[in-house]
Amino acid sequence: MLENINLKRQLSREEFEQALPALERRLYDLEKACWDNKISSLILFEGWDASGKGGAISTLTQRLDPRGFKVYSIQPPRPFEQEFPWLWRFWLKVPMRGEMAILDRSWYMRVLSDRVERTVPKTVWRAAFQDIIDFERMLADDGAVIVKFFMHISRREQKRRMKKLSADPLEAWRVTDADRARHRKYDEYLAATEEMLAMTEAEYAPWNIVEATSRWWALRKIFTTIIAALENRLGSAAPASRISAEMAESESDLRAAMVSLEVPKERADA
Repeated sequence: MLENINLKRQLSREEFEQALPALERRLYDLEKACWDNKISSLILFEGWDASGKGGAISTLTQRLDPRGFKVYSIQPPRPFEQEFPWLWRFWLKVPMRGEMAILDRSWYMRVLSDRVERTVPKTVWRAAFQDIIDFERMLADDGAVIVKFFMHISRREQKRRMKKLSADPLEAWRVTDADRARHRKYDEYLAATEEMLAMTEAEYAPWNIVEATSRWWALRKIFTTIIAALENRLGSAAPASRISAEMAESESDLRAAMVSLEVPKERADA
């Protein structure tokens, strides 16, 4: 599956910034509509190290109402968490009705890193596939919107990004020895990812593979995918689009001012 993904898809920064105000406004309106209609949503980000998961979440949430969403960065379970059923810590992160939960990595660590790094027996991660299917089915049956992203880059692109980050004194901390070790196991993670995508694809919790070589292409695809999923769930309750030419121009000017205060372009594109 992943070998057939076109990783050469591109979008210029200028094209993305022109589209961004309307995307942000639409997502904000849908966030509020979901709040008003008590519709919860879970947005999951999986993908390669250095594929842009954190940056995508930062951009995605920049103009949302902070009262309506929570972001979780998922780490390996702590010792006391291992005394509970393995999905227990994720149940604690299920959003209340009307809220949005955004996860930087998720329960899929059990069938990816736990599998490849052999931190659990094969029987455990194999059984986790059915646990995940049942968990997501239960959430969807309760009315939640589930959107799953896998940020995909090539092995060569991952190496390039890690090398670039490591050479920057202000960014080198982002690349750890564990990241480098996982990079050396790229093929093993690729095989595990392929099986994960095949085993857990569902109409109520679809996988969206994001061609992440171009940061701007990836961001636009993430915005449009979430917007489409929320609009579909809201149906007739979805608000009409209210972006106007005047509003778009105003938003674009604000965005330009914000960009001028951000980090240099060459660092932002890393």
